[in-house]
Amino acid sequence: MRRLSGSRSARLPAVLVLAVTVGCSSTDAPPSVPVPSPPAEEAAFCHALDKELPKTVAGHDRNDPEPGSATTAGWGDAAIVLRCGVPRPERMSDPQAKGVDVDGVNWMLEERDSGPRFTTTYRKTYVEVTLGKQYLHDISPLSDLAAPVADTVPSSL
Repeated sequence: MRRLSGSRSARLPAVLVLAVTVGCSSTDAPPSVPVPSPPAEEAAFCHALDKELPKTVAGHDRNDPEPGSATTAGWGDAAIVLRCGVPRPERMSDPQAKGVDVDGVNWMLEERDSGPRFTTTYRKTYVEVTLGKQYLHDISPLSDLAAPVADTVPSSL
């Protein structure tokens, strides 16, 4: 039986740990996002919304971000992330802010290099949806989310 020399045997555990770590890592791990902490009334709307959210959005399966919360949801590999009960964005005070209406839900658009971010307007709590770069010019994922938002987060008008 051949014995490993001291320096070779010391490197072997490090190589095994690295191989195991690389082998166990996954690109399908959910993203990490800040969890909103809305007031109790708004949190109740977020919990109701969470129960009504679809299993798929724009062809992406639900893959909620970490840490798990009823105020956050995700689809795909961070392609679409929803946060409910976020603070009012400063951009909403800008009269030049862009907005869109999708199936009766109004959203303020914030264009970003990493992908657009939409925040509901005229609702009793703010719902933010961040889309990946592949949606720079595509708001179609909002169509899958509009009905659940309209059904669970009342209008503030």
